Amino acid sequence: MEKYVSLEYVDMVFSGRQGKFCALRDVNLSINQGEFVSVIGHSGCGKSTVLNLIAGLLMPTDGVMLCAGREIAGPGPERAVVFQNHSLLPWLTCFDNIYLAVERVFGSTEDKPSLKKRTHEALALVGLTHSEMKYPNEISGGMKQRVGIARALAMEPKVLLMDEPFGALDALTRAHLQDELLGIVQRTGSTVVMVTHDVDEAVLLSDRIVMMTNGPAATVGEILAVDLPRPRSRLELAENPQYHHLRGEVLRFLYQREAKAA
Repeated sequence: MEKYVSLEYVDMVFSGRQGKFCALRDVNLSINQGEFVSVIGHSGCGKSTVLNLIAGLLMPTDGVMLCAGREIAGPGPERAVVFQNHSLLPWLTCFDNIYLAVERVFGSTEDKPSLKKRTHEALALVGLTHSEMKYPNEISGGMKQRVGIARALAMEPKVLLMDEPFGALDALTRAHLQDELLGIVQRTGSTVVMVTHDVDEAVLLSDRIVMMTNGPAATVGEILAVDLPRPRSRLELAENPQYHHLRGEVLRFLYQREAKAA
């Protein structure tokens, strides 16, 4: 795998009524093509800020950001974002919510049958073909989030950015979508950066876990390689000693940081 996303000495300072606030300082992070990286840390450590910087939704105060060898200077279709809130348009069907994104990315180069085919394929990828004509208020929270993931994948992004995509879901739905995401990433070979608070989720899904120090002026504290074989089975990992060791390493980092903050 080759380096695909790179943050080099990135600072992020916000200005407000009470003055300047340094959210991030000297963040250095390289992400390989096809890699699944989770970013974890305590509230206020700048996890979502890192994600928004990679997405191009924020511009750093200082430092360099690159994707595929080009400077990140704003949002682009090669980087798709899935938020905790699914952000579906309530007046459009599941199909139309996805078609709208597909049309914006491919509308200038492809005809309508091709755009519809892309949309159908994205719905099938997340198992929602049977619900394509339903509106957001007619489906469950987990299904809404699957539509959001399908919409992002339909754009064929080089990098999929996920900001706590399962945080608002119940435990069973969350586990089901985590398993689905494992399968989707395995099939598509996507590069994924996911913000999470969930230690088990990070270990289950990731190739590496980026652990952030506490804010303000947060930075990358440690990076943990998750050397568990793929494809991964939730039930098999439950009895895997290496899984529990990795889980313990993340918890150790987080609790030590919490103790220092106190």
